[in-house]
Parts: sequence; structure tokens; C-alpha cells
Amino acid sequence: MSIDPSRVNDGTAHGASQLLARGAADNVCADRRVMAAIDDFFVAETARLDDRVRGGLAEALARLTSAIEGELRQYAARLLIGRGEPELAERLVNDPLMVQAALRQAGLLQDGELMRELLARVRQEVLGEALSPAAPDDPDRPSLVARLVGSPDGVVATAATGLLAADARRRAAIDTGGAPRSDLPAELHHRLVWWSAAALRSLVLSPPLAALDRALTEAALRSLAAHDEGDRLEAAAVRLAAAIGAQPHELPDLLVESLGDRRVALFVALLAQALDFSYDVTRDIVLDPIADRLWLALRAASLDRAAIAAIGLSLCEADPCRDVEAFADQIDAIMAVSPDAARQALSTLSLHPDFRQALMALIKAQRA
Repeated sequence: MSIDPSRVNDGTAHGASQLLARGAADNVCADRRVMAAIDDFFVAETARLDDRVRGGLAEALARLTSAIEGELRQYAARLLIGRGEPELAERLVNDPLMVQAALRQAGLLQDGELMRELLARVRQEVLGEALSPAAPDDPDRPSLVARLVGSPDGVVATAATGLLAADARRRAAIDTGGAPRSDLPAELHHRLVWWSAAALRSLVLSPPLAALDRALTEAALRSLAAHDEGDRLEAAAVRLAAAIGAQPHELPDLLVESLGDRRVALFVALLAQALDFSYDVTRDIVLDPIADRLWLALRAASLDRAAIAAIGLSLCEADPCRDVEAFADQIDAIMAVSPDAARQALSTLSLHPDFRQALMALIKAQRA
């Protein structure tokens, strides 16, 4: 096939110049791809994401970025129309979604705090869906949260209702492909909103940039003002656990039953309150398939053999990364650890998070 040079138009010439530029720059990119493949090959199997978690993480990130992007586009466009910039508003509304791609290319989505939060949330959701509902001794007995909603204690009933509402919002967002505006901790939401506004600004490379900057700034501030991290499922679970105020003799049954009801967030919150740990720290402990810290946490909360066995079996059945036979072999060793010794082993987890991170950074530097 031959190409007549006389038929090469401006668009073709522009495409050719872009191809030359990409090809010249791709030596570095190609090397990065090879190094990424090598790094992936050497990831330990215990740390590797399974397909379900990987897919869920990709979907969660896409939902989150598209929701924030759509919110910023719509409100900024409305402002621009009112300020006599209809063409700019139309472009802002009608251009394809681009924030996730722009942030990924810039490397901003590799933010450790953001990805840790999304990964933990996806793993929490995957675990909850995989847990086997417990068959109640009395078929007519309502579930744990349903009983709490009907509690004569108004504080408990209100908190339980809030948990159901928060869970319904998150599930609706997942099922419909949307994402609640308040589905991130405040600091992460703040970060992602401003990143998204900056990415949208890059859509327009010619005047009137001042008008666009003003509209995007106002849209971002509006999103931040409307954000309430207290609406999150995790925050609702923490409020319910605090309202219950589980006593030591009540905690084992509450933990076992919360897993039987597939309420992972409530399980985490109850255990966090019992240990005086943060929700995030306790969630990491619960979701880690290498469960040594979890067994210590359960012993630190003075759980007996029956409760630990029930919890371990539920988690092993739900998570293919957990070995039920290894757990069965370990149960005697778990019970040989005293609650005091377990609390001492986990004592640094109750420190202020900044202090704990500083200690971890120091330890890593000393081992390097």
C-alpha cells in the first residue's frame, strides 16, 4: 500500500508529529512498563490482590472520581452560563470524562492514604458479601441490627437506624454506579476535589481562563462545604458501637453475631471500641489475611475459645486467602496467649497515628 504525499492533510500531519513525539518519549515509558511487570512478578502471593478485589478497587476509583468530576462540571457550567460564558460551559459539560485518566497520568492516584482507604473499603465489602449468614437458633428472632433499631434505649435505636441508612446509601451507590459525595474521610475528599478541579482546568488552554478558574473554585468550595464525613458507613458503625457500650461479657456474642449478620463495619467498630483502637487500625487488622494480629486482638479483648473459633471459622470460609486448617492448628497457641500479653504486644496500635507512623518510619530506616 502506498501513500500519496499530496493527500496528507493537516490532521494527518498533526497525527504523525504526535506519533513521533510519543515514540521518542516511549523509551522511558517502555522501561517503566517492564520494571512494573518485574515488580508485579515478585509480589508475594500473600500481598497480591485477587481478581475480585482488583476489579472492585478499579470500580470504586472510577465511581469516586467520576462523581466528583460530574459534580464540579455541572455546577461550574451553571455558573459560567450565568456569567455569559455559554460556550465554555457547554464544553465543560459535554467533554468526555477525563479526571481519572489525568490524575493517573500525573501519578496522583498513587497517593498512599487514598488508595489505602479505597482498598480497605473494597476488601470490607468483598468480605461482607462472602460471609455466610448465620442460621439463628430461633428463626423468628430478628437480626442483630434489627433488634438494635427496636431497642428501648433511644440512643442505641437512633445509632442503629443511622447504620442502616449509611449502609443503604453505600449499597445504592455501588448498585447504581454512583458514589455518595461524602464517601471519603474529609481530608481525602478535600484532596481529591482540588485535584479534580485542577485536572478540569487543563481542559481549556485558551482564554477565558479567569472565568473558568473562578467557576471551578466556587464549585470545589461548594462540594467541600456539603461534605460530611459523619455520613460514612464507618462513622455510623463507630457511633453505634459507642452507643451499645458493650461490656466484656456481652462483646463475644456481639462480635460473632455481627459477622453472622454480615455487618463487617459493626464488627470492626465493636472490636475497636473494646481495644481503644481507631477504626482504621482495627479494620486493617481484621481484613489482613495473615491474621496473627487479629488473634492477639481477640485475646486482648478477653474472648474465649468458642468465640475465637466461631470468628476464625467465619473468616476462613469467606476468604480463600485464609487457611482454615492452619487456623485449627493454631487455636491452642492463640488461647495460650494471656489477654495482658496480647495487649502489651499490640500496645503501639493505640498511639496517636502520627506518632505511630513516625515510629514505623524510624524502624524502617534502621532496617534499611
